[in-house]
Amino acid sequence: MPAIATSRADEVNSGIAVPMRRWSVRRQRDSAAGAAAAGQKAHGQEWLCWKNMRGRINYRLLFALLLLLGGVARQVAKDNRAAVLGPGQHLYAYVANAGDASVTVVDLVALSVRAQISVGPRPSGIRVHPTREEIWGVSTEKGTAWVIDARSGAVAAQIPVGAGPFAIEFSHDGRKAYVASSGAGTVVAIDCATRAVVARARVGQKPWLVRATPDGKLLLVTGRGDNSLSLIDPATLALVARIPVAAQPEQMVVLPDSSKAFIASGSSTQITVVDLAQRTVLANLAVGSQPRELILSADGGELYVPSADSHGLDVIDTWRNETGDHIALGNAPSNGAYSAQSGTLYVTDTGAGRIIPVDMAIRRVQGSIAVGQRPVVARLTPDETLLLVVNEGSNDMAIIRTRTNSLLTLIPVGQGPRDIAIKMF
Repeated sequence: MPAIATSRADEVNSGIAVPMRRWSVRRQRDSAAGAAAAGQKAHGQEWLCWKNMRGRINYRLLFALLLLLGGVARQVAKDNRAAVLGPGQHLYAYVANAGDASVTVVDLVALSVRAQISVGPRPSGIRVHPTREEIWGVSTEKGTAWVIDARSGAVAAQIPVGAGPFAIEFSHDGRKAYVASSGAGTVVAIDCATRAVVARARVGQKPWLVRATPDGKLLLVTGRGDNSLSLIDPATLALVARIPVAAQPEQMVVLPDSSKAFIASGSSTQITVVDLAQRTVLANLAVGSQPRELILSADGGELYVPSADSHGLDVIDTWRNETGDHIALGNAPSNGAYSAQSGTLYVTDTGAGRIIPVDMAIRRVQGSIAVGQRPVVARLTPDETLLLVVNEGSNDMAIIRTRTNSLLTLIPVGQGPRDIAIKMF
């Protein structure tokens, strides 16, 4: 009987057991394993790709962060740098330290000490020469005037001037310097080019301070020993007039038009007003306590007198020769610096270790800024963006940003700092 051809479907439907082909199962298993391996490989490639991409992202983030930090650093440096400073220029502060016979040189851009220069015992009266790249001052105990070369930082000269000098003044053309010798009772004229004394004249008892009038026509010398103001011809040092003033006169200021001088007593509460054209006393004004410092407004219309004992600031009308407002300030105001740009007077409160900004247009105190122990002198940089404050008690210098009236930093200086000068070159 011939065999009947049947299909696999017929066999299954008829109930006949038909064995499965092993090759098909194996192929399915191999296929599944291959798929799994391919999946693992694909996953591994994705992970490696993500890892590489994450690394690139990290590098990009790091690079962006470095750029950001660099920008911040540049902005901070720009904020600290004086606005008037050009490429290659320097802005230095020179602090006279009475305690260790030195001058500390501070770089006001780098905010760091650049040098410590020995100049002689008890340096004072530090001034910037108006035309030369030099810093001048006197050594009270040594009886000399000294000169610092601003570029080299070296002492260029020591000039004998007589016993007990306290301050120095320059002619308007910068050719001569003038120093009063309290111990010798003389005023000397120094040729700034040759650094030699070219003239000497007697002016009274214990001459203290020399000031040139803004028009250059007179030298004014306060005499502590005979309570006088001497008017001197700056060309010859000849005496023009001697005027009696308040007891033991020390500080003085001259109005911008050279019409009047205001002379502060060193032992009373008086300020003498002198008409320089008529050579006469116009008034003797009383303030709250012994006037240690006299600060003129930009136009010369007002004179500000810190008053430590009365804990405030006296305002004098210089046109009317009258004492006006008294502004309560704090513990012991003693010194200050006036900003012509903002009309703010920055007053040192020596007793409380702070600076008190006062808006003089509205007579309003604008808070206070802690600076250190016994601040004695304050000076503004030429562009008035920084206020420098010498702290005699803590032997450092505070730097204040005037835009925000905030302390920028404190820089250690020498022992017993008393005075400061600022030079841009």
